[in-house]
This record gives sequence, C-alpha cells and structure tokens, in this order.
Amino acid sequence: MDGWVPILLLMAFGFSFAAGNVFLSQYLGPRNPTAEKLAPYECGMPPVGDARERMSVKFYLVAMIFLLFDIEVAFLYPWAVALRELHWAGFVQILVFFAILITGYIYVWRKGALDWNTRD
Repeated sequence: MDGWVPILLLMAFGFSFAAGNVFLSQYLGPRNPTAEKLAPYECGMPPVGDARERMSVKFYLVAMIFLLFDIEVAFLYPWAVALRELHWAGFVQILVFFAILITGYIYVWRKGALDWNTRD
C-alpha cells in the first residue's frame, strides 16, 4: 500500500484543484450575461438553422475511411523501425500491404465516396 499513497495523493490533489477552480469561478467570477454571450459558439460563425439537422451519410463514410487509412499508415512506423531485421521478407510484406491499401483507396474513389460535390 505504500507505493499507492503518492498516486492517491496526486489524484486527490488533482481532483480537488479542478473542483476548486470550478467552484471558485462559479462564485467569484463576474456575472454579466447578455444575449450574445449566452448564444452557442460555433467557430466564430453565427449559428444558422437547427443544430439537430440531419447530416449526409457521406460525411460519416468519409470520416470512417479517413480513420481506416490513417490507422493503417500508423502501422508503417513499427515497420520502419524493424526494417533492418526484416530484410527482404519485410519489404515484400510492406509491398503487399501497400497493394491492398491502394486497392481499397481506388475502390473507395471509384465508388464516389470521396466526392463532396454531389448531394445525397
């Protein structure tokens, strides 16, 4: 239990510091609400329309495709580190990996999933 005491103390300090700042700002902070200050903030642009507007499925599809390709590219870092130990077998494996990746990219491109000009 002696090894956990510093960790528990640090967690208690962090929680009390965060909670203390929230409560202090609630009671000591200035209160001057205006209509402009109470409006939702959306990247500096005034909000237009309903916030619960339906999004196109294509938006989510592009997001998932981005995550898929991004995560697959993250696998290149361990391969690059271990390249000297892998020799030619590792090089052939990465060529197969890229062939599959490029095939998937071409498939998605031909299906029109990356085309933002069309409206569903």
